[in-house]
Amino acid sequence: MIDTGRFTVGVFQDLAWAERGVDALKKQGLAIESLSILGKSSPELSAFIERQLGSAQTLDVKNLGSTVAHGPIVAALQGEDQGLVRLGLVGAMRRVGFQMHDGRIFDALTARGGVLVAIHSEPRAADALAVLHSYGGGNAAIGAWSGRI
Repeated sequence: MIDTGRFTVGVFQDLAWAERGVDALKKQGLAIESLSILGKSSPELSAFIERQLGSAQTLDVKNLGSTVAHGPIVAALQGEDQGLVRLGLVGAMRRVGFQMHDGRIFDALTARGGVLVAIHSEPRAADALAVLHSYGGGNAAIGAWSGRI
């Protein structure tokens, strides 16, 4: 069993919506260290992640291809078995408390050019969910099955 804590996740339709959402999360006082961003690789997304979170890493994610990402969800999804590479977003999302159908939705939205934003904060999960919904974070949800595989 992997102890990953609680994540709240939503997918914004594009970079412009993600920027508004991440700015709103920061204004709500959510710590930058708790934020994660993941999306299909592009110079614009890389620059956005670096501007918001300091750095971006490139990953080859099963079914998505080349992605850029940063934040605590990356380590939780990767695990020791390289989950994102081997299982893709669909399978790896189970590590952070989501059902398989949630993973499929997040994967499909991200594959269409959406930007996945996650917040790692159990005490602020409801606040994060409200912000994600208010700013267009599609299918935003709190991982309900934390720590289970």
